[in-house]
Amino acid sequence: MLSELKRKNQQSLVVAEDDQGNDELSGIVPVFLRTRRMCGVFDMLPNSGKDDSQHNRQAGFTLIELMVVLVILGILAVTVAPKILNRPSEARQLKAKMTIETLQTALDLYKLDIGSYPTTSQGLDALVSRPESGSGTDRWREGGYLKKGTVPRDPWGNDYIYLCPGVHGDCDIVSYGGDGSSGGEGENQDIKSWEIE
Repeated sequence: MLSELKRKNQQSLVVAEDDQGNDELSGIVPVFLRTRRMCGVFDMLPNSGKDDSQHNRQAGFTLIELMVVLVILGILAVTVAPKILNRPSEARQLKAKMTIETLQTALDLYKLDIGSYPTTSQGLDALVSRPESGSGTDRWREGGYLKKGTVPRDPWGNDYIYLCPGVHGDCDIVSYGGDGSSGGEGENQDIKSWEIE
């Protein structure tokens, strides 16, 4: 391969001549052969000697190249899509766990300001609106403890269950999963604050 390139390079050397045919210029100047053997690289150079219509035809993709790309994309879609499409239930469960952790952090901030967690009757609404009764509510943070100013629902559209005092800790937060009732397997499995690691 290297010897072939050297041979082509030697063939492309010519003596430069001026407009009158005199060879008084600087001597030997490399002139590139503009052929398909040179991989078409020099076809894209300005003043390559080819008209623009021929250049434009060579610059695009062929139908076969486009078909090969479409087949590859199709194969990827067939193999990858089922793996992604089977994960929405896992994504909802993960979102519920993350929201429970966010609510727990907001409850901890509430306790730092007020001195105790909201009661079960006050519920999670105490994080977004000042409770009407209870000790320490005068120290409630203006604007609340949740950024959006609303208590989020679980990914299935149900309210989180809040208990204080909790059975498993100071306060418990539970999402009943996709079926909205206690118990269940898979997507219907309950997500509990005390089981989140």
